[in-house]
Amino acid sequence: MPWADFVQFLRQLGHDLRNHLNAADLTAAYVNELANEPELKEEIKRLRATIAAAASALQKLSIAIGQVRINPIPYRASELMEDLRNKIAREFPDQTAAIQWEIEQTDATLNVDPQLLQQVLIELFDNAFRHDRGPGPLIACGKIDNQRFVFTLREPKTHFDLPTDNWGRAPLQNVAPGHYGLGLNRVRAIIEAHEGKLHARYEPGKSVLVTTITLPLSA
Repeated sequence: MPWADFVQFLRQLGHDLRNHLNAADLTAAYVNELANEPELKEEIKRLRATIAAAASALQKLSIAIGQVRINPIPYRASELMEDLRNKIAREFPDQTAAIQWEIEQTDATLNVDPQLLQQVLIELFDNAFRHDRGPGPLIACGKIDNQRFVFTLREPKTHFDLPTDNWGRAPLQNVAPGHYGLGLNRVRAIIEAHEGKLHARYEPGKSVLVTTITLPLSA
């Protein structure tokens, strides 16, 4: 089946299921108004939270497979790196000490969608923390090189045997509860929408996975 047809099917299925979940939530809200016992009201509250979580998961899945549309703005690379660093600290407060930032000369301007690039970085760090993380810090580097902005993430790995030739081009290959193997595929889509490139390589001698993102500077 062509990927576009699968995406269309999955988005429609998600839309239909969210409609059913919305109807169930409205029913639960109505029952809550009729209920008098505190215990019943608490159960209804938990039920609505479960419904909301399922609807949110479907919405995230729809976004993950959807077409990327960027809204680029002029953004200084130094400000971008600082904002990304702060975002990662908020998303992973317990892991901040495990990240080593190496930010070199970044006095240049990009045309980027900052919100989408934050999603890219969150996905990369989330993967690094969840998949076979080895001893040592994650090293995140940002610099300007040959008229490009280059971001590199070096992850220590205890085990790694995946091919990296088509990194981010094989969706649905690594499925786990709450994760559907779509994150890197969306990362690549976002980077390529910015006319950038995504590469990965594994250095077996150092047991390190190196992920590199390059983005063109603003004309």
